[in-house]
Amino acid sequence: MSKVLVSACLLGAKVRYDGRDNLLDHPVLKRWQQQGRLVTVCPETLGGLPTPRAPAETQSRFPILITTSAGEDVTPQFLSGAEQALELARQHDCCCALMKARSPSCGNQEIYDGTFSGNLVNAPGVAADELLRNGFPVFNEHQLEDLIQFVEQYSRAA
Repeated sequence: MSKVLVSACLLGAKVRYDGRDNLLDHPVLKRWQQQGRLVTVCPETLGGLPTPRAPAETQSRFPILITTSAGEDVTPQFLSGAEQALELARQHDCCCALMKARSPSCGNQEIYDGTFSGNLVNAPGVAADELLRNGFPVFNEHQLEDLIQFVEQYSRAA
C-alpha cells in the first residue's frame, strides 16, 4: 500500500508560522489517513523552528538564503527540515508528497520572492525541492485530483 508524505498543516496540525493550520477536508485524504497511508511532516518544525514563528521567505536560491521578515537567517533550520522530510519519505517508502503551496519549505511550484510583499516566483520551496531532486513527485493542495490519480496508478502498478 503506497504512502504519501503530507504537510502536517494540511491535515489540521497547527504548525503554520502563525500558529494556524490549512486543513484540507477531503474524503480521499480521510480514507487514506484511516488506512495509515499518510506520513505527516512539517519541515520547518522538524528543522527546529518554533510555532508560532516569524514569517520567512527565500532571499536567494544559489546560494540558498532564507530569512525572517526581521532579517534573521533561518537557512540552517530550513535545510535540516528538508533533509529530515526526505529521510521520512524514504523510510516510509512514500510514492509522492502532498505539500502546502507557496510555502518556503513545501511549495512545489512557486514561493514568495523574499520581499515580504506577496509577490511570487516560479521556484520550489526547500523541502519540496529536496524531494523533487530525489525522485519524489510533489503535489500541492490545488492539485488534489492529480495526486489522487497518481497514487491510484502507482498503487495499481506496484
